[in-house]
Formats: sequence, structure tokens, C-alpha cells
Amino acid sequence: MQDNIILAGVGGQGILSIAAALAMGALNRGLNVKQSEVHGMSQRGGAVQSHIRISDKEIYSVLIPRGQANAIIGVEPMEALRYMPFLNKNGYMVTSIEPYKIPNYPDIDKLKEELNSFGNTILINAGKIAKKAGNKKAANMVVLGAASPFLSLEDDIIVEGIKTIFGAKGERIVNLNLDAFNMGKEFALNYTSL
Repeated sequence: MQDNIILAGVGGQGILSIAAALAMGALNRGLNVKQSEVHGMSQRGGAVQSHIRISDKEIYSVLIPRGQANAIIGVEPMEALRYMPFLNKNGYMVTSIEPYKIPNYPDIDKLKEELNSFGNTILINAGKIAKKAGNKKAANMVVLGAASPFLSLEDDIIVEGIKTIFGAKGERIVNLNLDAFNMGKEFALNYTSL
């Protein structure tokens, strides 16, 4: 079993929480994990990306080479598109379609068209679904849930990771994030392109 996942977004969107949930769940089950992250000017909406590799065998490199990722999980569509060359031919691109508010943002319909050109693409309005779950800030967990059917990790491993990283914030926050995760997964399982 091996997952090579690239997480892409903008500072403050919860990329590092996704990475932590995946890593903690996997580590709790005795799997090997390597993770690397790059922070942009996160206070000003800079790019944040993370490579996370999870395997039942030894992992020798933290960085995922081009064409070797089996998933790109994006919380911002333009940032997700930036990493498309890293996907392997059978990989999945799962990203929120809500653009980060910056001047001169590309046309969202053209961006969706470019994202869909890959084929294995799930576009999700994660903020809208997270709001239904109880808090728009859980959009990152919605996207993680939408990506979960395309990962080798079993759901209970990811759920354990979510409980671990949000546990100190109390049961209400844990349940909100689990609801967001489950709603994202349900969306992906019933997906028709946007």
C-alpha cells in the first residue's frame, strides 16, 4: 500500500490540518509517513503545499516526483492546477472550486475546464458543504472526505487522524470535522461534474 499525495492551497485554508490528519492516522496504525511542506506568505494568502507519502514499506524520499502522485487534494483551484503535472495517469485531482480572493483571478469557468481536462477530477464547492456541516472553516475536511475514496488509506485511519488532531478542541469540533469529512465523501461517491 502506498499513497503519494500533494496538498495545495493558500495560507489559512487548512492544508496543514489535512496533512496532520493523514499523518497522525497513518502513524497511529504503524504505517511509514514522510511529509514535507512549503509555506508561502501565509499571512497574506501565499501558497502552501505539502507532499505526504504513506506506505506499509520503507519510504526513501519525502518529495514526490512529477508524474508519481496518486492524488492532489486542493483547497484552492488555481493552486491545485499548479500541481497537475505531478499526477500519475491514474491519479485523482480533488479540489474545492472556490477561488481565493485576489485581484485579476483567472476566469473560473476556464479554470474548471482546465482542471477537468485531466479526466479523474472531482470539483467540489467545499465551503458550501462545510457550512451545512456547521462551519465553513471545515472546508478542508470536506475536500479530504471527497478525496478519501481515491486513497489507499482506509476511512477509519483518516477518521482516527481527525479525532487525534482536533481532540483537544472538544467533542463538538471533532464531530463537526467528521461530519464535514463524511459529507465530502458522500459528494464524491455521487459526483457528476460541475
